[in-house]
Amino acid sequence: MKTKRQYLYNALLLTLVTLLMRTVSVSFNVYVSNRVGAEAMGLLSLVSGIYAFAITLATSGIQLATVRTVVGEEDCRHDLRARQKLRACLLYAAFFGILASVLLLTLAVPIGKFVLKETRAIRPLRMLSLTLLPIALTSVLNGYFTAVRRAWKNAVAQITEQVVKITFTGYLLVIVSPKTIEGSVLAILMGGAVSESLSLLFNWILYLHDKHYFTKGERLPKVNLSLGCKQVAAIAMPVAISAYVRSGLLAIEHILIPRGLIAYGAGNSAALAAYGALQSMALPVVLYPAAILSSFASLLIPEVTQQEAIGNKREIQYIAGRVYQMTLLFAIGVGGGMLFLSGELGQTLYGSNEVSGFIKALAPLIPIMYLDTATDAMLKGLGQQVYSMNVNIIDALVSVLSVAVLVPHFGILGYLITIYITEILNAALSVSRLLYISGFRPKLLALFVRPLLSIVGATSLVNLAIKAFGFSTISAGLSLVLHITMISLIYFLLLFLTGSFSKDDSRWLIRSFLPSFKHNKPLSKDST
Repeated sequence: MKTKRQYLYNALLLTLVTLLMRTVSVSFNVYVSNRVGAEAMGLLSLVSGIYAFAITLATSGIQLATVRTVVGEEDCRHDLRARQKLRACLLYAAFFGILASVLLLTLAVPIGKFVLKETRAIRPLRMLSLTLLPIALTSVLNGYFTAVRRAWKNAVAQITEQVVKITFTGYLLVIVSPKTIEGSVLAILMGGAVSESLSLLFNWILYLHDKHYFTKGERLPKVNLSLGCKQVAAIAMPVAISAYVRSGLLAIEHILIPRGLIAYGAGNSAALAAYGALQSMALPVVLYPAAILSSFASLLIPEVTQQEAIGNKREIQYIAGRVYQMTLLFAIGVGGGMLFLSGELGQTLYGSNEVSGFIKALAPLIPIMYLDTATDAMLKGLGQQVYSMNVNIIDALVSVLSVAVLVPHFGILGYLITIYITEILNAALSVSRLLYISGFRPKLLALFVRPLLSIVGATSLVNLAIKAFGFSTISAGLSLVLHITMISLIYFLLLFLTGSFSKDDSRWLIRSFLPSFKHNKPLSKDST
């Protein structure tokens, strides 16, 4: 019971931290975008595609390997062997971190000139190479803190890193005030580089503080680091190889999009601006509410794993029904709200009609995107990681091919079509797999039709209220918050009135987050 309660507290803590970090990140992204402009954000997105692959190489599956290696010891919080295994993990991370750093530093010029065809990317890539070793080593320490169930240290480290990044980046953008697109991107990346280095230092201090948890008065026996690294690599490399493939495909996609826009007829600056408006401005807003959903879904993975281990297929079907119900109630509400408020979101956050248009175009896809997130969590709980990995690789490959074909002919619309194709494909493959192995059969009326009618009703009523009373005397930001609040309350009320969300549903939801919660009525086993 103590372990379960400790897991719950850690999960809830990480949920709150994830939501806080996502809120801060999106808010800071809005500030930076307004400060440097869409073209600079486009250049940043272009560089980020290469950087993401470099990070994948630097980490090479080490965080998961650290968790599984350290937690594999019988009492990892007090056993000296955990520290021995950690040394092997650090050595593995140092090797790949240095390798990735040297490769990115050495290849920055040819990547900038011949791959990205953007010389302004060379200096940013060189700067980013300095962050790869700290990121790799920090991944090990994050994995260690997760394994020994001290998630609060991860939380403190994440918050500290974000504060440093925002403070230093803000100083460079405001005080130094770079005059060029390249200078603005360098300022943003320099803030991230400083925060990554300090994050490693802070995590190491937290680890040194952890020493008192280990058995005292004993000397560590001689460790065969070579054997330890082989054991770590056996866990990490299968994950790393699949990550290389997917990350490499995504990097190619990021390279092809601006090229396709230029081939369509846009100039280089216009192509980067359109790409930045969609990738770095609209998408973060659309994906922001998913932080709540992903945290909720992760809480159910151990429960699904436990039921799968004992062969309780009925309970798995019940959980799948509940997860799909809550996911679609949330996602359809978010999608409908963003569709209705897309103009206000784009104007209030970025002062851009273009971003408003992108948010409006992506809003109908939100239920599918969020449903895919919940389905992936369920599949992980059922031991379907390899299947999910293969689906993600197929997704990335189809995305590259679609971008190569569609963007040169349809411009930014081609990229939007690509997002629709890949998201629908990914969700279809994942959902069909979950339905097959679980035997769950969803009821479309309850899952789709009622929530859809509820959000249409909520937005229509708010629209009537706006026309009747108006909100011209209040600021745009306050008006947006008021509209979101009104839509949320009316939507929730209509869900109750249509029977989409009942008292039994609320009790189940509370019990999922608080297992000790007492309820008088037994929960219904009918799948939604």
